[in-house]
Amino acid sequence: MKGKKWEDHYTRRARDEKWPARSVYKLQEIDKKFSLIRKGDRLLDLGCYPGSWSQYGLKKVGPGGKVIGVDLFRLDQLSFPNFRFIQADVFLLEIDELVRKIGLMDLVMSDLAPKTTGIKLTDVTRSMELAGRAEKIALAFLKKKGNFLCKVFEGEDLKAFKTEISHHFQQVRLFRSKATRKRSREVYLVGLAFGK
Repeated sequence: MKGKKWEDHYTRRARDEKWPARSVYKLQEIDKKFSLIRKGDRLLDLGCYPGSWSQYGLKKVGPGGKVIGVDLFRLDQLSFPNFRFIQADVFLLEIDELVRKIGLMDLVMSDLAPKTTGIKLTDVTRSMELAGRAEKIALAFLKKKGNFLCKVFEGEDLKAFKTEISHHFQQVRLFRSKATRKRSREVYLVGLAFGK
């Protein structure tokens, strides 16, 4: 019997290691390379469903840290005293009010992705809109020297987006994870040390 269409080494490994999704290995690889998450950090996880990134973040920050996840889809499987879930559309978030309620963050990470249509231009445009919203949220929430991690689909606007991010961070890198599927257009933009 053939495996599921999207089944691969990372999918099986995630299941064996009790992660909600294979995307955890992308974050793990990026974190290892750029040292994004430290003990005691406060993280904002945009597009947190089904919970792999938040779960990994909780493991790294420890009981003294905090992870806040935001997604359209309800996330019930993470019950930690230092995890808070906000069910919301990122485009409808009242950013200033939320900053007052939950405070500043050491890392804003976004694995937001559009519902893909298969039409390259449409998918890339929607991905860029989500990345732009994630940037706006990050600029409001990050502490000085905080970091930003954002998924985006490669397209002609990526260079301009990277330039825009570089106005706010000391270093900006693009990174393609080994766990990213071969046909995928996704890359991760990493903004290091907010507040030039």
